Amino acid sequence: MKDKTHPPYQEVLFEDSSTGTKFLIGSTIQTKEKTKFEGKEYPLYRVSVSSASHPFFTKANQFIDSEGRVDKFTKKYARKTAEKKETQVKHEEAKKAKTKTPKKK
Repeated sequence: MKDKTHPPYQEVLFEDSSTGTKFLIGSTIQTKEKTKFEGKEYPLYRVSVSSASHPFFTKANQFIDSEGRVDKFTKKYARKTAEKKETQVKHEEAKKAKTKTPKKK
């Protein structure tokens, strides 16, 4: 390998922000934050979802999102659905108004 082309490989502490579970994994990720784990200092990288909090691995029925992305999506989708229903109602009212007017001869 060429020198200075690849980032250094090191042990990094990954922390699940929703459960607090910590994983020590080798990685090339560069972080600014450091923390002590088992008496040694490691670079710290926080993740929002890991195997400790994902419903597939925990067999939980409900997904808990610490960053609110699921709620944001649900609200956005509900708003767009409501807007779509309003436009459909307006179009249906316009069609009914056209059919009720008598034709002049």
